[in-house]
Amino acid sequence: MLAPTKHRFNVKEYYRMAETGVLRPDARVELLNGEIIDMSPIGPFHGGVTNYLIEIFTAASKGRWMTSVQNPVRLDDHSEPQPDLVLLKPSPDFYRRQHPQPTDVYLLIEVSDSSLASDREANFRLTGARELPKSGLST
Repeated sequence: MLAPTKHRFNVKEYYRMAETGVLRPDARVELLNGEIIDMSPIGPFHGGVTNYLIEIFTAASKGRWMTSVQNPVRLDDHSEPQPDLVLLKPSPDFYRRQHPQPTDVYLLIEVSDSSLASDREANFRLTGARELPKSGLST
């Protein structure tokens, strides 16, 4: 008997599901390693920390980077997360033709107040980094 396997979706299939209504227009989902993952609702703490970071990084940019908030980053054909904040290389078209790629990213931040353990494990594997960050922002 064959062991059950998961079907991994690629970015093209993911967008097709949204276009055809398989995924609702208001669905809070992202594609990670070929799996469609439900995103948690944004609570006040999460939103406030994100707003604080936007303020700091936008004020400090002086045209050196673009600050992108909760927009997709195309990591590969099977992953397109929507991190809370990304500092990107400036682009003349503001990434209207395609989502940023890993080579466009200076810094990517995921604010995690309720899902830290799962975010650290799942998202970390996608980055190719060698070790997990030692701590997170807290109040």
